[in-house]
Amino acid sequence: MVAPKIDSPIDIVPIAHIAAERVEMLLDHAFGAARHERTAYRIRAGMSVIPEASFAALSGTLLLGTIQCWPIRFAGDDSTDVDMVQIGPVAVDPAHQQGGIGRMLTSHALDAAAEHDMADALTLIGDPEYYGRFFGFDASRTTRWRVPGPVERHRLLARGSAVPDRAGILGPRIHALV
Repeated sequence: MVAPKIDSPIDIVPIAHIAAERVEMLLDHAFGAARHERTAYRIRAGMSVIPEASFAALSGTLLLGTIQCWPIRFAGDDSTDVDMVQIGPVAVDPAHQQGGIGRMLTSHALDAAAEHDMADALTLIGDPEYYGRFFGFDASRTTRWRVPGPVERHRLLARGSAVPDRAGILGPRIHALV
């Protein structure tokens, strides 16, 4: 199958402007239908996407990629409770990967998180070389975190001044975003 040619500029728009079915189809195409079983989905179970920090990349009407951000929390073993934002999935249509669309979406989401005072405690599960090199994420403070499912420890990444460096568990945020 030949990928549709990108012959117009790439626009980044709020993900709310894209029909949910189109987003789900792209996610299935990029990650497979079993994606709902992944640990990242368990961490944010029951949460709604943060609309101010979730975006889609379009070329004309062609959906190239999406990024979603979610309200989660870190519940520390010492009773510390930290509101966090989980970034991901970053999904790019496989026919258009390696073209900088994922990086563009991630940059846009990080800028929006900063603009809306949500950038002090960010986390994601992803490639440490990529997210470290381009966006400053690392696993240095996540070594004692627990998550509701399997994870490769070096891929549990975080960035921000409020990222906890202690034992605890990641899960859905139990109160609304302020």
